[in-house]
Amino acid sequence: MACQSPIYIFDDSFSALDYLTDAKLRKSLASYAQNATLIIVAQRISTIRNAEQIIVLENGKIAGCGTHDELLKHCPIYCEIAESQNMESANNL
Repeated sequence: MACQSPIYIFDDSFSALDYLTDAKLRKSLASYAQNATLIIVAQRISTIRNAEQIIVLENGKIAGCGTHDELLKHCPIYCEIAESQNMESANNL
């Protein structure tokens, strides 16, 4: 078992996982690292959808920042990503 840390960074670590394993791992992390900051770099919206803060990058620049719902309302590139992942506006996950 890894030692407790105040910050955990996962740089695209979830992309190789199937959706079920991804969800199980995130659930375990939530309880294991409940008092820590989690930084998750991801391309799959389902992986970061429940984050307190999502930062959307486009060509190395911030294109949007907010919660999942805020980004769906105000960030066109986030909406495009959601649609490309067949998320039906990302409301069904």
